[in-house]
Amino acid sequence: MYQEHFGLSRPPFKITPDTSLFFEGNQRGAALDALMYAISSGEGIIKVVGEVGSGKTMLCRMLEVRLSNDVDVIYIANPSLSPDNILHVIAHELHLDVNNEMSKVDVMQRIQAHLLKKHADNRQVVLFVEEAQSMPIETLEEIRLLSNLETDHNKLLQMVLFGQPELDEKLSQPHIRQLKERITHSFYLTPFPPDDTLQYLNFRLRAVGYKGPDVFNKKTAGVVKKYSDGLTRRINILADKSMLAAFSEGSHTVTATHVKSAAQDSEFKKTVDSKKILLSTLAVLLLAGVLFAGIYIGRQDSAEQNLIKTATKPAVTQEASLTQSPAPRIDSTTVPVETVNNVTFENVSERLAKTQQWLSVAADNNFSIQLFMARTSDADKVEAFLRNAPETLDFTKIYIYETDVNGRSWYSVLYNEFITQDEAIEKLDTLPASLKASDPYLRRISALKKDVAR
Repeated sequence: MYQEHFGLSRPPFKITPDTSLFFEGNQRGAALDALMYAISSGEGIIKVVGEVGSGKTMLCRMLEVRLSNDVDVIYIANPSLSPDNILHVIAHELHLDVNNEMSKVDVMQRIQAHLLKKHADNRQVVLFVEEAQSMPIETLEEIRLLSNLETDHNKLLQMVLFGQPELDEKLSQPHIRQLKERITHSFYLTPFPPDDTLQYLNFRLRAVGYKGPDVFNKKTAGVVKKYSDGLTRRINILADKSMLAAFSEGSHTVTATHVKSAAQDSEFKKTVDSKKILLSTLAVLLLAGVLFAGIYIGRQDSAEQNLIKTATKPAVTQEASLTQSPAPRIDSTTVPVETVNNVTFENVSERLAKTQQWLSVAADNNFSIQLFMARTSDADKVEAFLRNAPETLDFTKIYIYETDVNGRSWYSVLYNEFITQDEAIEKLDTLPASLKASDPYLRRISALKKDVAR
Protein backbone atom coordinates (compact mmCIF):
# COMPACT_ATOMS: atom_id res chain seq x y z
CA MET A 1 0.00 0.00 0.00
CA TYR A 2 2.82 2.43 0.84
CA GLN A 3 5.20 1.27 -1.90
CA GLU A 4 4.31 3.96 -4.42
CA HIS A 5 4.38 6.64 -1.70
CA PHE A 6 8.02 5.80 -0.87
CA GLY A 7 9.05 4.89 -4.43
CA LEU A 8 9.66 1.20 -3.75
CA SER A 9 9.73 -1.55 -6.35
CA ARG A 10 8.52 -4.26 -3.93
CA PRO A 11 7.78 -4.76 -0.22
CA PRO A 12 10.94 -4.22 1.86
CA PHE A 13 9.89 -5.95 5.09
CA LYS A 14 8.25 -9.24 4.19
CA ILE A 15 8.72 -11.83 6.93
CA THR A 16 9.30 -14.66 4.44
CA PRO A 17 13.03 -15.04 3.69
CA ASP A 18 14.20 -13.20 0.58
CA THR A 19 17.85 -13.94 -0.17
CA SER A 20 18.17 -10.80 -2.30
CA LEU A 21 17.61 -8.80 0.91
CA PHE A 22 20.19 -10.64 3.04
CA PHE A 23 21.83 -8.21 5.48
CA GLU A 24 25.46 -9.02 6.30
CA GLY A 25 25.62 -6.74 9.35
CA ASN A 26 25.55 -7.88 12.99
CA GLN A 27 28.07 -10.56 11.96
CA ARG A 28 25.48 -12.38 9.80
CA GLY A 29 27.84 -12.24 6.82
CA ALA A 30 30.71 -13.56 8.93
CA ALA A 31 28.48 -16.35 10.26
CA LEU A 32 27.56 -17.32 6.70
CA ASP A 33 31.25 -17.45 5.70
CA ALA A 34 32.06 -19.60 8.72
CA LEU A 35 29.18 -21.96 7.93
CA MET A 36 30.43 -22.26 4.35
CA TYR A 37 33.84 -23.22 5.68
CA ALA A 38 32.40 -25.72 8.17
CA ILE A 39 30.39 -27.44 5.44
CA SER A 40 33.29 -27.48 2.98
CA SER A 41 35.53 -29.12 5.60
CA GLY A 42 33.04 -32.00 5.65
CA GLU A 43 33.50 -33.06 9.26
CA GLY A 44 30.93 -33.73 11.98
CA ILE A 45 27.59 -32.06 12.63
CA ILE A 46 27.00 -28.29 12.63
CA LYS A 47 24.55 -26.52 14.95
CA VAL A 48 22.95 -23.07 14.46
CA VAL A 49 20.96 -21.72 17.40
CA GLY A 50 18.90 -18.54 17.66
CA GLU A 51 15.67 -17.23 19.12
CA VAL A 52 12.41 -17.36 17.16
CA GLY A 53 12.67 -14.82 14.35
CA SER A 54 16.44 -14.31 14.63
CA GLY A 55 17.14 -15.19 10.99
CA LYS A 56 17.93 -18.92 11.02
CA THR A 57 15.77 -19.70 7.99
CA MET A 58 17.30 -16.82 6.03
CA LEU A 59 20.76 -18.16 6.80
CA CYS A 60 19.63 -21.61 5.69
CA ARG A 61 18.38 -20.22 2.36
CA MET A 62 21.58 -18.20 1.88
CA LEU A 63 23.66 -21.33 2.34
CA GLU A 64 21.78 -23.03 -0.48
CA VAL A 65 22.42 -20.00 -2.71
CA ARG A 66 26.11 -19.66 -1.85
CA LEU A 67 27.16 -23.31 -1.71
CA SER A 68 29.02 -24.75 -4.66
CA ASN A 69 27.14 -26.40 -7.50
CA ASP A 70 28.91 -29.59 -6.43
CA VAL A 71 26.84 -29.67 -3.24
CA ASP A 72 23.39 -31.28 -3.09
CA VAL A 73 21.13 -29.86 -0.34
CA ILE A 74 18.21 -31.78 1.19
CA TYR A 75 15.79 -30.51 3.84
CA ILE A 76 13.85 -31.90 6.75
CA ALA A 77 11.26 -29.27 7.60
CA ASN A 78 8.96 -31.49 9.70
CA PRO A 79 10.58 -31.85 13.14
CA SER A 80 7.97 -34.24 14.58
CA LEU A 81 9.11 -37.25 12.53
CA SER A 82 9.41 -40.53 14.41
CA PRO A 83 12.66 -42.52 14.42
CA ASP A 84 10.93 -45.17 12.30
CA ASN A 85 10.14 -42.62 9.57
CA ILE A 86 13.20 -40.38 9.45
CA LEU A 87 15.33 -42.64 7.24
CA HIS A 88 12.48 -43.11 4.78
CA VAL A 89 11.99 -39.33 4.59
CA ILE A 90 15.70 -38.75 3.93
CA ALA A 91 15.67 -41.46 1.27
CA HIS A 92 12.65 -39.78 -0.34
CA GLU A 93 14.47 -36.41 -0.34
CA LEU A 94 17.37 -38.17 -2.09
CA HIS A 95 14.86 -39.46 -4.70
CA LEU A 96 15.56 -43.10 -3.83
CA ASP A 97 13.12 -45.88 -4.66
CA VAL A 98 12.00 -46.96 -1.18
CA ASN A 99 8.63 -47.78 0.36
CA ASN A 100 7.17 -47.98 3.86
CA GLU A 101 7.43 -51.77 3.90
CA MET A 102 11.22 -51.69 3.68
CA SER A 103 13.15 -52.12 6.95
CA LYS A 104 15.38 -49.39 8.36
CA VAL A 105 18.42 -51.52 7.61
CA ASP A 106 17.47 -51.83 3.93
CA VAL A 107 16.77 -48.10 3.68
CA MET A 108 20.09 -47.28 5.34
CA GLN A 109 21.90 -49.48 2.83
CA ARG A 110 20.18 -47.71 -0.06
CA ILE A 111 21.15 -44.33 1.40
CA GLN A 112 24.77 -45.40 1.89
CA ALA A 113 25.05 -46.76 -1.64
CA HIS A 114 23.61 -43.51 -3.03
CA LEU A 115 26.00 -41.36 -0.97
CA LEU A 116 28.99 -43.45 -2.06
CA LYS A 117 28.02 -42.88 -5.68
CA LYS A 118 27.72 -39.13 -5.04
CA HIS A 119 31.17 -39.18 -3.44
CA ALA A 120 32.62 -41.03 -6.42
CA ASP A 121 31.17 -38.29 -8.64
CA ASN A 122 32.90 -35.65 -6.43
CA ARG A 123 29.61 -34.39 -5.10
CA GLN A 124 28.83 -33.53 -1.47
CA VAL A 125 25.44 -34.03 0.19
CA VAL A 126 24.30 -31.74 3.02
CA LEU A 127 21.21 -32.31 5.18
CA PHE A 128 19.51 -29.24 6.71
CA VAL A 129 17.23 -29.95 9.69
CA GLU A 130 15.01 -27.00 10.62
CA GLU A 131 13.28 -26.57 14.01
CA ALA A 132 15.58 -29.28 15.36
CA GLN A 133 14.63 -28.41 18.97
CA SER A 134 11.21 -30.01 18.35
CA MET A 135 12.60 -33.27 17.01
CA PRO A 136 12.25 -36.28 19.35
CA ILE A 137 15.52 -37.37 20.93
CA GLU A 138 15.14 -40.83 19.40
CA THR A 139 14.88 -39.26 15.94
CA LEU A 140 17.96 -37.14 16.56
CA GLU A 141 19.77 -40.33 17.49
CA GLU A 142 18.81 -41.88 14.15
CA ILE A 143 20.28 -38.82 12.43
CA ARG A 144 23.47 -39.23 14.45
CA LEU A 145 23.87 -42.75 13.10
CA LEU A 146 23.96 -41.29 9.59
CA SER A 147 27.08 -39.36 10.58
CA ASN A 148 28.86 -42.73 10.81
CA LEU A 149 28.65 -43.11 7.03
CA GLU A 150 32.11 -42.22 5.76
CA THR A 151 35.04 -43.21 3.59
CA ASP A 152 38.61 -43.37 4.86
CA HIS A 153 38.91 -39.60 4.50
CA ASN A 154 35.46 -38.01 4.23
CA LYS A 155 32.00 -38.01 5.75
CA LEU A 156 29.41 -39.05 3.18
CA LEU A 157 26.68 -36.84 4.65
CA GLN A 158 27.15 -33.42 6.24
CA MET A 159 24.41 -32.24 8.65
CA VAL A 160 23.35 -28.79 9.86
CA LEU A 161 20.85 -28.52 12.74
CA PHE A 162 18.92 -25.24 12.96
CA GLY A 163 17.07 -24.72 16.22
CA GLN A 164 15.95 -22.50 19.07
CA PRO A 165 17.83 -22.35 22.42
CA GLU A 166 15.77 -25.32 23.59
CA LEU A 167 17.93 -27.42 21.27
CA ASP A 168 20.93 -26.81 23.54
CA GLU A 169 18.84 -27.86 26.54
CA LYS A 170 17.89 -31.08 24.76
CA LEU A 171 21.48 -31.81 23.78
CA SER A 172 22.65 -31.30 27.36
CA GLN A 173 20.81 -34.45 28.47
CA PRO A 174 23.31 -37.22 29.38
CA HIS A 175 21.72 -39.94 27.26
CA ILE A 176 22.23 -37.92 24.05
CA ARG A 177 25.84 -36.92 24.71
CA GLN A 178 27.03 -39.02 21.74
CA LEU A 179 25.22 -36.65 19.39
CA LYS A 180 26.55 -33.58 21.19
CA GLU A 181 30.12 -34.86 20.86
CA ARG A 182 29.65 -35.12 17.08
CA ILE A 183 28.89 -31.39 16.83
CA THR A 184 32.09 -29.77 15.58
CA HIS A 185 30.83 -26.21 14.97
CA SER A 186 28.25 -24.21 16.94
CA PHE A 187 26.90 -20.83 15.85
CA TYR A 188 24.65 -18.46 17.81
CA LEU A 189 22.60 -15.71 16.14
CA THR A 190 22.49 -12.76 18.52
CA PRO A 191 19.77 -10.05 18.40
CA PHE A 192 20.51 -6.79 16.61
CA PRO A 193 21.77 -3.85 18.71
CA PRO A 194 20.33 -0.37 17.92
CA ASP A 195 23.07 0.65 15.44
CA ASP A 196 22.72 -2.55 13.41
CA THR A 197 18.93 -2.21 13.57
CA LEU A 198 19.22 1.21 11.90
CA GLN A 199 21.57 -0.11 9.23
CA TYR A 200 19.29 -3.09 8.62
CA LEU A 201 16.17 -0.95 8.19
CA ASN A 202 17.75 1.47 5.74
CA PHE A 203 19.56 -1.33 3.88
CA ARG A 204 16.30 -3.14 3.18
CA LEU A 205 14.68 0.07 1.92
CA ARG A 206 17.59 0.93 -0.39
CA ALA A 207 17.63 -2.64 -1.70
CA VAL A 208 14.06 -2.28 -3.03
CA GLY A 209 14.61 1.04 -4.76
CA TYR A 210 14.23 3.79 -2.13
CA LYS A 211 16.37 6.81 -3.06
CA GLY A 212 15.36 9.58 -0.63
CA PRO A 213 16.64 10.62 2.80
CA ASP A 214 16.71 7.87 5.42
CA VAL A 215 13.19 6.93 6.50
CA PHE A 216 14.42 5.68 9.91
CA ASN A 217 16.85 7.61 12.08
CA LYS A 218 18.87 6.64 15.14
CA LYS A 219 16.04 7.48 17.53
CA THR A 220 13.33 5.55 15.72
CA ALA A 221 15.66 2.60 15.18
CA GLY A 222 16.25 2.57 18.93
CA VAL A 223 12.50 2.38 19.51
CA VAL A 224 12.23 -0.46 16.98
CA LYS A 225 15.02 -2.30 18.79
CA LYS A 226 13.27 -1.76 22.12
CA TYR A 227 9.96 -3.28 21.05
CA SER A 228 11.40 -5.99 18.78
CA ASP A 229 14.15 -7.23 21.12
CA GLY A 230 16.44 -6.99 18.08
CA LEU A 231 14.84 -10.00 16.36
CA THR A 232 14.66 -9.58 12.58
CA ARG A 233 11.15 -10.96 12.14
CA ARG A 234 9.78 -8.52 14.72
CA ILE A 235 11.84 -5.71 13.22
CA ASN A 236 10.21 -6.42 9.84
CA ILE A 237 6.71 -6.45 11.33
CA LEU A 238 7.24 -3.17 13.20
CA ALA A 239 8.91 -1.47 10.23
CA ASP A 240 6.13 -2.48 7.87
CA LYS A 241 3.39 -1.17 10.19
CA SER A 242 5.37 1.97 11.00
CA MET A 243 5.74 2.86 7.33
CA LEU A 244 2.04 2.26 6.82
CA ALA A 245 1.35 4.69 9.66
CA ALA A 246 3.69 7.27 8.11
CA PHE A 247 1.99 6.81 4.73
CA SER A 248 -1.45 7.33 6.26
CA GLU A 249 -0.25 10.73 7.55
CA GLY A 250 1.39 11.66 4.23
CA SER A 251 4.84 11.61 5.84
CA HIS A 252 8.08 10.29 4.30
CA THR A 253 9.74 9.87 7.70
CA VAL A 254 8.93 7.30 10.37
CA THR A 255 8.70 8.78 13.87
CA ALA A 256 8.89 7.18 17.31
CA THR A 257 5.13 7.65 17.61
CA HIS A 258 4.60 5.58 14.45
CA VAL A 259 6.77 2.79 15.87
CA LYS A 260 4.99 2.81 19.23
CA SER A 261 1.64 2.61 17.47
CA ALA A 262 2.91 -0.32 15.42
CA ALA A 263 4.09 -2.06 18.59
CA GLN A 264 0.68 -1.61 20.21
CA ASP A 265 -0.86 -3.26 17.14
CA SER A 266 1.54 -6.24 17.23
CA GLU A 267 0.97 -9.56 18.93
CA PHE A 268 4.33 -9.56 20.67
CA LYS A 269 3.69 -6.28 22.55
CA LYS A 270 2.52 -8.34 25.51
CA THR A 271 5.95 -9.94 25.70
CA VAL A 272 7.53 -6.50 25.81
CA ASP A 273 5.10 -5.33 28.51
CA SER A 274 5.75 -8.43 30.62
CA LYS A 275 9.46 -7.78 30.42
CA LYS A 276 8.89 -4.23 31.66
CA ILE A 277 6.92 -5.59 34.62
CA LEU A 278 9.64 -8.10 35.39
CA LEU A 279 12.35 -5.46 35.26
CA SER A 280 10.32 -3.15 37.49
CA THR A 281 9.82 -5.97 40.00
CA LEU A 282 13.51 -6.74 40.01
CA ALA A 283 14.31 -3.08 40.55
CA VAL A 284 12.01 -2.95 43.61
CA LEU A 285 13.59 -6.10 45.03
CA LEU A 286 17.05 -4.69 44.41
CA LEU A 287 16.18 -1.46 46.20
CA ALA A 288 14.84 -3.43 49.16
CA GLY A 289 18.05 -5.42 49.28
CA VAL A 290 20.14 -2.25 49.30
CA LEU A 291 18.20 -0.89 52.30
CA PHE A 292 19.10 -3.95 54.36
CA ALA A 293 22.64 -4.34 53.07
CA GLY A 294 24.27 -1.66 55.21
CA ILE A 295 24.48 -3.77 58.35
CA TYR A 296 26.62 -6.28 56.49
CA ILE A 297 29.07 -3.90 54.82
CA GLY A 298 31.89 -4.54 57.27
CA ARG A 299 31.64 -8.28 56.89
CA GLN A 300 31.39 -8.04 53.14
CA ASP A 301 34.55 -5.92 52.89
CA SER A 302 36.47 -8.51 54.89
CA ALA A 303 35.13 -11.40 52.83
CA GLU A 304 35.90 -9.69 49.54
CA GLN A 305 39.55 -9.24 50.52
CA ASN A 306 39.80 -13.01 50.94
CA LEU A 307 38.20 -13.64 47.56
CA ILE A 308 40.56 -11.52 45.46
CA LYS A 309 42.30 -13.74 42.94
CA THR A 310 44.71 -13.27 40.11
CA ALA A 311 42.82 -12.59 36.88
CA THR A 312 42.75 -15.57 34.59
CA LYS A 313 43.65 -15.35 30.93
CA PRO A 314 40.70 -14.80 28.58
CA ALA A 315 39.63 -17.78 26.50
CA VAL A 316 40.21 -17.58 22.77
CA THR A 317 37.00 -18.86 21.21
CA GLN A 318 36.18 -19.99 17.72
CA GLU A 319 33.28 -17.50 17.69
CA ALA A 320 35.58 -14.57 18.60
CA SER A 321 36.01 -13.75 14.92
CA LEU A 322 32.22 -13.57 14.59
CA THR A 323 31.47 -11.43 17.63
CA GLN A 324 34.34 -8.94 17.93
CA SER A 325 35.11 -5.95 15.80
CA PRO A 326 37.91 -6.66 13.31
CA ALA A 327 41.32 -5.34 14.29
CA PRO A 328 43.75 -3.94 11.72
CA ARG A 329 46.11 -6.60 10.37
CA ILE A 330 49.52 -6.24 11.92
CA ASP A 331 52.94 -6.70 10.39
CA SER A 332 54.09 -9.87 12.12
CA THR A 333 57.73 -9.17 11.32
CA THR A 334 57.75 -6.22 13.72
CA VAL A 335 56.82 -8.34 16.77
CA PRO A 336 59.83 -8.55 19.12
CA VAL A 337 61.26 -11.93 20.09
CA GLU A 338 60.04 -13.11 23.49
CA THR A 339 60.31 -16.22 25.62
CA VAL A 340 57.07 -18.13 26.21
CA ASN A 341 56.93 -21.31 28.28
CA ASN A 342 60.74 -21.44 28.20
CA VAL A 343 60.87 -21.40 24.39
CA THR A 344 61.52 -18.55 22.00
CA PHE A 345 58.27 -16.89 20.95
CA GLU A 346 57.55 -17.04 17.22
CA ASN A 347 55.21 -14.72 15.41
CA VAL A 348 52.45 -15.83 13.06
CA SER A 349 54.62 -15.68 9.93
CA GLU A 350 57.24 -18.00 11.42
CA ARG A 351 54.60 -20.37 12.70
CA LEU A 352 52.93 -20.48 9.25
CA ALA A 353 56.23 -21.55 7.67
CA LYS A 354 56.79 -24.29 10.26
CA THR A 355 53.24 -25.54 9.74
CA GLN A 356 53.88 -25.90 6.01
CA GLN A 357 56.97 -27.98 6.78
CA TRP A 358 55.00 -30.13 9.24
CA LEU A 359 52.12 -30.77 6.82
CA SER A 360 54.51 -31.75 4.04
CA VAL A 361 55.64 -34.79 6.04
CA ALA A 362 52.55 -35.51 8.19
CA ALA A 363 50.63 -38.71 7.37
CA ASP A 364 47.20 -38.17 5.79
CA ASN A 365 45.43 -40.57 8.16
CA ASN A 366 46.75 -38.93 11.31
CA PHE A 367 44.78 -36.38 13.35
CA SER A 368 45.25 -32.92 14.83
CA ILE A 369 43.10 -30.77 17.13
CA GLN A 370 41.71 -27.52 15.72
CA LEU A 371 41.69 -25.08 18.64
CA PHE A 372 40.00 -22.09 17.00
CA MET A 373 39.82 -19.90 13.87
CA ALA A 374 40.29 -16.17 13.37
CA ARG A 375 40.21 -13.79 10.42
CA THR A 376 43.64 -12.91 9.07
CA SER A 377 42.70 -9.31 9.81
CA ASP A 378 42.64 -10.37 13.48
CA ALA A 379 46.25 -11.56 13.45
CA ASP A 380 46.87 -9.75 16.73
CA LYS A 381 44.44 -12.14 18.45
CA VAL A 382 46.45 -15.10 17.21
CA GLU A 383 49.68 -13.42 18.34
CA ALA A 384 48.11 -12.91 21.77
CA PHE A 385 47.19 -16.58 21.96
CA LEU A 386 50.74 -17.60 21.10
CA ARG A 387 52.09 -15.37 23.87
CA ASN A 388 49.56 -16.65 26.42
CA ALA A 389 49.27 -20.30 25.40
CA PRO A 390 48.56 -22.54 28.43
CA GLU A 391 51.68 -24.07 29.91
CA THR A 392 50.13 -27.54 29.57
CA LEU A 393 50.54 -27.29 25.78
CA ASP A 394 53.79 -28.07 23.99
CA PHE A 395 54.39 -24.69 22.36
CA THR A 396 56.45 -26.24 19.56
CA LYS A 397 53.42 -28.27 18.48
CA ILE A 398 51.06 -25.33 17.96
CA TYR A 399 50.48 -24.93 14.23
CA ILE A 400 48.82 -22.22 12.13
CA TYR A 401 47.79 -22.30 8.51
CA GLU A 402 45.91 -19.87 6.30
CA THR A 403 42.89 -20.87 4.22
CA ASP A 404 40.32 -19.16 2.04
CA VAL A 405 36.59 -19.33 2.78
CA ASN A 406 34.26 -17.75 0.26
CA GLY A 407 36.90 -15.23 -0.79
CA ARG A 408 37.97 -14.31 2.76
CA SER A 409 41.16 -15.39 4.51
CA TRP A 410 41.20 -17.15 7.89
CA TYR A 411 43.85 -18.47 10.26
CA SER A 412 43.26 -21.96 11.64
CA VAL A 413 45.14 -22.75 14.87
CA LEU A 414 45.95 -26.43 15.49
CA TYR A 415 47.63 -28.49 18.17
CA ASN A 416 49.86 -31.54 17.81
CA GLU A 417 49.67 -34.64 15.61
CA PHE A 418 48.18 -37.96 16.70
CA ILE A 419 48.50 -41.35 15.04
CA THR A 420 45.16 -42.68 16.32
CA GLN A 421 41.77 -41.07 16.86
CA ASP A 422 41.59 -42.40 20.42
CA GLU A 423 44.89 -40.73 21.27
CA ALA A 424 43.60 -37.44 19.86
CA ILE A 425 40.30 -37.71 21.77
CA GLU A 426 42.19 -38.41 25.01
CA LYS A 427 44.21 -35.22 24.53
CA LEU A 428 41.10 -33.27 23.53
CA ASP A 429 39.44 -34.27 26.80
CA THR A 430 42.39 -32.98 28.85
CA LEU A 431 42.64 -29.54 27.23
CA PRO A 432 42.36 -26.59 29.64
CA ALA A 433 38.87 -25.16 30.18
CA SER A 434 39.95 -21.91 28.49
CA LEU A 435 40.52 -23.82 25.25
CA LYS A 436 37.46 -26.06 25.58
CA ALA A 437 35.37 -22.87 25.57
CA SER A 438 36.17 -22.57 21.85
CA ASP A 439 34.69 -26.03 21.09
CA PRO A 440 37.92 -27.57 19.69
CA TYR A 441 37.52 -30.67 17.54
CA LEU A 442 39.52 -33.28 15.63
CA ARG A 443 40.74 -32.80 12.06
CA ARG A 444 42.26 -35.35 9.72
CA ILE A 445 45.59 -34.28 8.27
CA SER A 446 44.28 -34.99 4.78
CA ALA A 447 41.48 -32.44 5.31
CA LEU A 448 44.00 -29.87 6.57
CA LYS A 449 46.09 -30.28 3.45
CA LYS A 450 42.99 -29.63 1.32
CA ASP A 451 42.30 -26.46 3.29
CA VAL A 452 45.83 -25.21 2.72
CA ALA A 453 45.60 -25.99 -0.98
CA ARG A 454 42.37 -23.98 -1.19
